[in-house]
Amino acid sequence: MVLPAGLVPEVFTGPPAEPRDAATVALVRDGAAGVEAFLLRRVAGMAFAGGMTVFPGGGVDQRDADTSVAWSGPSPSWWASQFGCSVELATALVCAAVRETFEESGVLLAGPSASSVVADTAGFASAREALVARELSLAQFLSAEGLVLRADLLRPWANWLTPEEEPRRYDTRFFVAVLPEGQKADGATTEASDAEWQRPVDALADWKAGRRALMPPTWVTLAELDELGSVAAALDEQRTVQKVIPKLVRDGDVLRVVVP
Repeated sequence: MVLPAGLVPEVFTGPPAEPRDAATVALVRDGAAGVEAFLLRRVAGMAFAGGMTVFPGGGVDQRDADTSVAWSGPSPSWWASQFGCSVELATALVCAAVRETFEESGVLLAGPSASSVVADTAGFASAREALVARELSLAQFLSAEGLVLRADLLRPWANWLTPEEEPRRYDTRFFVAVLPEGQKADGATTEASDAEWQRPVDALADWKAGRRALMPPTWVTLAELDELGSVAAALDEQRTVQKVIPKLVRDGDVLRVVVP
């Protein structure tokens, strides 16, 4: 993959920037011709990944570690074992995954009980705006609405760390989740110029043809989902999550990223 000029300094002298913890959710559904993923094209002027097509996600907010959140599904200690991190960070990552998915797509992985999920999120529009503005935390929102976070609707998928040379770095844990029945993903976020459901094979074809720009974690995940072919197969996939750090290689004036 060839990177745009000026993305990183010509000569890296260090030290590397401290990575920020982040969570990304590959939101999937079964379409007429196989599995589809919900993709957002980030606004071109954004400081990180501007113009890139991505899954919903973003940085962890310190309030995402609030243990008062009503929780259903695998415990934070289980998630910590999957991602090789502390229990506190695991709590924050799962909460960030749920929060960011709701903020960027309107899809809410929570319900009135430990075994249910909301069927329509339109009534939470004002809370969604408050979450985006950081006027409200996820725990406060769920408590006020009497909702339970459904950690069992998420699956651990991968862990990607931005190369040391890049000025903005993220230690991102990837999740997979299925669009809950009755809900709609709208992509109504100021961070995206457009959003759509697309088969992974078609998104990859658009990337190869220059119609989309994808970062390595996105195209690798899309390729994995395409190979699995269905939502059921993705949910049943047994993953061993290991940290992946792409390498930047200069070939004359061309900067390439290589996935180990």
